[in-house]
Amino acid sequence: MNFPSKRPPIDYEHEYNARAMVPEHPEILVRWAEDSRHARRSNRCLLDLSYGHSADERLDFFPSKTPNAPLLVFIHGGWWRGLDKSDYSFVAPAFVSEGVNVALTNYTLAPQASLYDIVRQQLHALTWLYRNAKRFGYNGDRIVIAGHSAGGHLAAMMMAADWPVYGADLPQNLIKAGILMSGLYDLEPIPYADFVNVDLKLQPEDVPHLSPAWMPQSHPTPFVTAAGGLESAEFRRQTALIGHAWKDQHLGDVKVPHANHFTICDEFATSGRPLFEISKKLVSAIR
Repeated sequence: MNFPSKRPPIDYEHEYNARAMVPEHPEILVRWAEDSRHARRSNRCLLDLSYGHSADERLDFFPSKTPNAPLLVFIHGGWWRGLDKSDYSFVAPAFVSEGVNVALTNYTLAPQASLYDIVRQQLHALTWLYRNAKRFGYNGDRIVIAGHSAGGHLAAMMMAADWPVYGADLPQNLIKAGILMSGLYDLEPIPYADFVNVDLKLQPEDVPHLSPAWMPQSHPTPFVTAAGGLESAEFRRQTALIGHAWKDQHLGDVKVPHANHFTICDEFATSGRPLFEISKKLVSAIR
């Protein structure tokens, strides 16, 4: 596929710069950090478990008290080049209180790592979590993936992965369900967003290999999508696109009309909110 010789009429710099579109994002990130510190102080957790050789290949695990409970794996956003799993600890407590184990994964950030490297690291993380289920007391046959923004992209890539290729012991249906929030599933526009591609350095030939909306699911995996009603048209388009591309397994789009690109994570993390309740129901339904 070739990109057009001129920049398309859509202003991708504007459409994809979520921080610029949410002026209050610094206050939101500070609140997340405070809530996440409280979550780590107030809940049992194992921090910085190594799933690979790199110093950045680490994950945090919040165990539930329920035997044989499912595992929800959350992948953080930040345009693959910012933030950290510790910024998102606040998503764990509400799920743990419902008997769901939660793991939050890290990865090496761009430009120190390419997007190919980052995807491979998440493959390593999910492989490690599947193989260590008995060690940590969760059900390895009940793994659900969730991701926000760039993490939504990575979660979708995990849903497209051909797992037996990475290990003969890995089942094709390693991922049993997915929750995709405000993600990026068609990377064709990203090279036009100079503010981020300065670090990602995506080329036209990379797009088919890194765009989950261009790929089939490796196994029929049910999933829900969500994007905030206050998000840009492009983020909403991306969400609709993955729902259409994998429509046979798309259980629906959760409406969060008053959420922006950041506060959608609060909707996911708060008991009683529609996005949390639907996510909880999806995770609990896996048997």
